[in-house]
Amino acid sequence: MTESVRSAERIREFKMPDVGEGLTEAEILKWYVQPGDTVSDGQVVCEVETAKAAVELPIPFDGAVHELRFAEGTTVDVGTPIITVDTAPSAGAPPAPEAPAEQPATAEPAGEAAEGAEGGEPQGRQPVLVGYGVSAGSTRRRPRKRPEEQQAPESAGGAADTGSAGAPAAAREREPAVSAPSAAPAGPAAGPAAVAANGHAGGPAPAGGATGAGERPLAKPPVRKLAKDLGVDLTAVAPSGPDGIVTREDVHAAAARQQSAAEPAPAPAPAPAPQAPEPAPARERETRIPVKGVRKATAQAMVDSAFTAPHVTEFVTVDVTRTMKLVRDLKQDPDMEGVRINPLLLVAKAFLLAIRRNPEVNAAWDEERQEIVRKHYVNLGIAAATPRGLVVPNIKDAQDLTLTELASALGELVATAREGRTSPAAMSGGTVTITNVGVFGVDTGTPILNPGESAILAFGQIREQPWVHKGKIKPRHVTTLALSFDHRLVDGELGSKVLADVAAVLERPKRLMTWG
Repeated sequence: MTESVRSAERIREFKMPDVGEGLTEAEILKWYVQPGDTVSDGQVVCEVETAKAAVELPIPFDGAVHELRFAEGTTVDVGTPIITVDTAPSAGAPPAPEAPAEQPATAEPAGEAAEGAEGGEPQGRQPVLVGYGVSAGSTRRRPRKRPEEQQAPESAGGAADTGSAGAPAAAREREPAVSAPSAAPAGPAAGPAAVAANGHAGGPAPAGGATGAGERPLAKPPVRKLAKDLGVDLTAVAPSGPDGIVTREDVHAAAARQQSAAEPAPAPAPAPAPQAPEPAPARERETRIPVKGVRKATAQAMVDSAFTAPHVTEFVTVDVTRTMKLVRDLKQDPDMEGVRINPLLLVAKAFLLAIRRNPEVNAAWDEERQEIVRKHYVNLGIAAATPRGLVVPNIKDAQDLTLTELASALGELVATAREGRTSPAAMSGGTVTITNVGVFGVDTGTPILNPGESAILAFGQIREQPWVHKGKIKPRHVTTLALSFDHRLVDGELGSKVLADVAAVLERPKRLMTWG
């Protein structure tokens, strides 16, 4: 008993952890180990997808993998064991889980089995690989009736003479139907039915020419077989042998005539009839995609936000020609070497500056306490489209970063999101967000707030358009910005100031220094 308990204690269970903030389930995306593999404390054993991100899970103890409880693609509740580890693999094989006893599929009621055993008869069903087996006598054939049993009833004087009662049954079965002898009762036993069946009362009539309907032509068995092989109907062959017997030459001649009749003179080939077009292969009319993981969480968050916070969206179109020139200059700056420089970087810097000038916009609505919570830090979220859905990781304390540091953080954030490696911590605690719809060729939109945030800025495509600049129409780089905000805590004046400040910085990027 003690040894059994010790063996059981060797098997340690690793349960699905809560890798986020109050998550209830996660989907197993990939196992990195298999039963029998050696693992050590801190080694990553699998990747799971929560409602926020894909996360790699490390094992917290050493040993050998004993069992994987769930297959890839399975959604598991938090707290459920997903893998077991044998912490003492050198002590021998661990106890295997006991499988529930199952009744064999071929079991029969006790009464039937006893009856078969006592009577010496084979059981009703024989065990086979699948199902209940086959019946012991299922392949026996029903005995054939004797020829005399198929004739008319016997007369009062005696049995009917068939003329073939002594022939073996197997020989009768092998004989072709065309050569089956006509069973005609003789003498007084032959009634009107027998006469009608044979066409005469005394037996087969000699065939001096082609036999009539119902008459059997005279031919030897080899000739009959030849006729059957060549497809010749003996009743249509004129016999040339003595006593009206069909010979081999007669069969060959009939076969030649049939072949000549089947091969008419060649005629010009008719034009092929137009063929109907082949039907297109059937296509699936619908595809159903399970909503889970990141997509499920995003959908629920958008519904909660859209029907909880009263959204207001404002738009502004701005000339960003100078910003585009600054982007080109920064790419040539040796101090910016190795970091990604793009217009989104300067939009993010302008947004942070606008928040600094209007700190009231960086807040949240506490429904339970009926309070406005003003944040003195900016966790800047960047919406990123990934194969698993939309994720919004954020840059912590973005207000304190220099332009170079902000560029590095943006590049790392986007790369991690595209690889599906964003951690739940990186997506929690956001205060404001930027969504760059311009990369899809879109001018603008009305973005929906992330739950718990007060504002989201949509950055549209930058286009070269005719623009009035210094009293003249010139081609300029123009974009449209859209700011959505929670109208419970951000009124129209505050939202307009924030959007106007962002536009002013992008129009004249030197304000990054003068306003900063």
